[in-house]
Amino acid sequence: MKIILAITGASGAIYSKQFIDFIKSTKGIDLSVVASKNALRIFRDELEVDLREYWSPICDSHDFDVPFVSGSSPYDAMVILPCSMGTLGRVAHGFSDDVITRAADVCLKERKKLIIVPRETPFNLIHIQNMLLLTQAGATILPAMPNFYSKPKTLEQVADTVVSRVLDHLDIKNDLQERWATLSS
Repeated sequence: MKIILAITGASGAIYSKQFIDFIKSTKGIDLSVVASKNALRIFRDELEVDLREYWSPICDSHDFDVPFVSGSSPYDAMVILPCSMGTLGRVAHGFSDDVITRAADVCLKERKKLIIVPRETPFNLIHIQNMLLLTQAGATILPAMPNFYSKPKTLEQVADTVVSRVLDHLDIKNDLQERWATLSS
């Protein structure tokens, strides 16, 4: 499986870090990472880690020579994690001004999986309308809303509840969190 991970400048770098950590330990997945300039800064500010040292290579968000900006490239899915509302709005309206928005546009036009994980609260009407447009276009909107029924004990475990759902929507088996279970009588 070939996946594009796009990281924008929204808060929530821990989500992309936990996603990368899972993929590093999983065979059969080819991961390409693209990050905006603000994403690099937020990753360093929030996690005290340089993303370029954590994962290599990081595709420049303005280098249109990467293969996944073309519909002829064999990528299976894209995840924007975390996704700023600015990026979400540009994707929703087909404004492909950088590699992240162009790759998302390619996923939509080629009917490939596009999972967008917005990190904003509260949503205003424009945000909601943009999420509706993307849902209608075929994207999955998966807000970074962790669950707590799995009783996470660390910040990483809280983040994993969101990352686990992203992986579920990519059809990638994972045990990052305890699953909701009901007991039958």
